[in-house]
Amino acid sequence: MPLAQHLRELRNRLAKALLAILAVTIAAAFYYKSIINLFTRPVLDSVGCPTSFAALSRQTADTTCARITINGLLAPFTLALKVSLMAGVVLASPVWLYQLWAFVAPGLHKHERKYAYAFVGAGVPLFFGGAFFAYKVLPKTARVLIDFTPHGVDNLLPLDDLLDLVTRMVVVFGLSFEMPLLLVMLNLTGALSGQRMLGWWRGMIVGITVFSAVATPSTDPLTMLALAAPIWMLYFSAVVFSLLNDRRKARREAERPGDDETSDLDLRPQDIGEVESVSASQALPAQPDTDDARAPGKTT
Repeated sequence: MPLAQHLRELRNRLAKALLAILAVTIAAAFYYKSIINLFTRPVLDSVGCPTSFAALSRQTADTTCARITINGLLAPFTLALKVSLMAGVVLASPVWLYQLWAFVAPGLHKHERKYAYAFVGAGVPLFFGGAFFAYKVLPKTARVLIDFTPHGVDNLLPLDDLLDLVTRMVVVFGLSFEMPLLLVMLNLTGALSGQRMLGWWRGMIVGITVFSAVATPSTDPLTMLALAAPIWMLYFSAVVFSLLNDRRKARREAERPGDDETSDLDLRPQDIGEVESVSASQALPAQPDTDDARAPGKTT
């Protein structure tokens, strides 16, 4: 395919992806309040100030709560656009991912497509698993953070800051769960061996723990361990897979002859009875004697 045709195909793929994102964004704009409630409800249930009389009667003097606020006249409109666009990009991901795959797939070999299907099939559940894990851990994180508020001080939590925090936590947790998949991909391509990955286990445990401490905004060790423990398990699962894959490669290489070895050939002589004799009809016709034809006194 010439370059101009490649560019036209890329333009068409991008146009279809953008139209899908725009359509889903417009549809999500009618339900942006429900989307905001979906993300903020766990945090509000954990740190929000009670509104009913029964909840106020159960609140003690030492209980700290937060109130969700929106500042500015245009803030609700810009927040609605931001939430709708985020929902459009996420919910339309099957369409634009397919368009990206349809543009790249013709240039891949058959085994490369097989690996790509496997990585996408494993990467999507891992990312959503990490995102769901962050969604469940976030209320506990918010409760720990809100307890640092001094007594008698109202904590006003801007809604856009809360949504940014939830989005960042979901993305960080989702991407952190992709780390073992990256190690497996490096092992399958031969760039990283299982023994080397196993030799890094002390540094990986420390690194994952530090990453969890930085990624989680709370200071309690339970939230940090809640993120670190699943990544530890996924890392050692990747190490076990890599070790088994290296053993399989070594066994296959042992069965294959080396470059400086000759293959086994059947050099046994055949039986005389198996050799077909050439019949007289298959023999070449007699050729004229050229020397006699050129002798003096001969006429042609």
